[in-house]
Amino acid sequence: MDQSLTFDADLIRRYDKAGPRYTSYPTAVQFHEGFGETDYRSWAEKTNAGPAPQPLSLYFHIPFCATVCYYCACNKIITKNRSRAVPYLEHLHQEIAMQGAMFNRDRQVEQLHWGGGTPTFINPGQMRELMKVTGEHFKLRDDDLGEYSIEVDPREADEQTIALLREIGFNRLSMGVQDFDPTVQKAVNRNQSEEQTLLILEAARQQGFKSVSMDLIYGLPFQNVDSFARTLDKVIAADPDRLSVFNYAHLPGLFKTQRQIDEADLPAPATKLEILQHTFEQLGEAGYVYIGMDHFARPDDELAQAQREGTLYRNFQGYSTHADCDLVAMGATSISKVGDSYSQNEKGLDDYYARLDRGELPVFRGIELNPDDKLRREIITQLMCHFNLDIKGLEVNWGIRFPQYFGAEQEELRVMQADGLLTLDDTRIVVQPAGRLLVRNICMLFDRYLREKTGSQRFSRVI
Repeated sequence: MDQSLTFDADLIRRYDKAGPRYTSYPTAVQFHEGFGETDYRSWAEKTNAGPAPQPLSLYFHIPFCATVCYYCACNKIITKNRSRAVPYLEHLHQEIAMQGAMFNRDRQVEQLHWGGGTPTFINPGQMRELMKVTGEHFKLRDDDLGEYSIEVDPREADEQTIALLREIGFNRLSMGVQDFDPTVQKAVNRNQSEEQTLLILEAARQQGFKSVSMDLIYGLPFQNVDSFARTLDKVIAADPDRLSVFNYAHLPGLFKTQRQIDEADLPAPATKLEILQHTFEQLGEAGYVYIGMDHFARPDDELAQAQREGTLYRNFQGYSTHADCDLVAMGATSISKVGDSYSQNEKGLDDYYARLDRGELPVFRGIELNPDDKLRREIITQLMCHFNLDIKGLEVNWGIRFPQYFGAEQEELRVMQADGLLTLDDTRIVVQPAGRLLVRNICMLFDRYLREKTGSQRFSRVI
């Protein structure tokens, strides 16, 4: 597979608009409270049926952070009081037991992820207990062949933390860096030295973690091309297996902590675009492959291999090598994908606790996919992961005629073809190197809800 990328600033300016990230389709704005615990239980039961049920992917949300990063748009609870984790973990253990009872015990957990917030907010004993409880109710792998990952804040970890995480079963790690520039760090309230970061990276390598990823953000206060290039030089020298370079979306009306950022300090749109272009050039020269969206990887990394082999997948944790799992997500605000359904847990701790105290699963909304949803999800997934769509194969598998079913979409695809984003014929859509940065725009053509403008839709800009 051709994994090259062309940066066309003019195209990007013309197509840069707000749109979904497509970690799911339909997106979360379509979830509704008509879907609840009973529906979720029904779907869990359906997925147990058959001679070979799918394996499982587990996600655990740990929402606590000791300090607030002003740019953050995650669901989190800012507190220095570590005791607040105690009732949360007690309820999370309760949910694990309830969820585990719904799925056949022979359904192996191929993928597991702790996200946040800051998962390393909890202490070593709590980490051990959480993994122990998980193993009591789900079939965890014992051979280190699963994809078991955790998000780590280098300010909340040391060599002993990394050794513990490896001991209890984690073999992949991602860490937030954002920017090494002290002026930028001060402006976003995330003071994190290079020494702290590199200490965790080296500890992960010594402990035999299979993959280490670093997260960066462009578009933060006081960033410019030269300053971000210096951060990239340091990151490239550290040689992580994967990199995520996220666009900072300044939405202070939605996220209160972003109001601490002075809008006048943000780089101008033209500067932001220059930072992005230089980032792609710098990472390309260093040998990183563009996977899609914000993700880069070494050519020998599992993500790059999966993309070349046509097995790459995308879910709520980003790109994944495991496409055939039902995702069971636990903890406040977490989102599951079980069968042809999505469901989300209560967002507030009080509501999350109250549901579990009543002996109920904390599902408060979701959606059951109809045939059109599943068809469009298949198209969006193929484009997001592999930059191409086999139209003839789609027609055979779904019993449709593409020109008739997607007449309006096909006309817009032709406009994108004229702009050099893609090629289109009767058999295939192929996203061209100039269109890969704009693959969200291409996917948006197939989003029926976006076309019909149903639901409250507030998304970040594509670039």
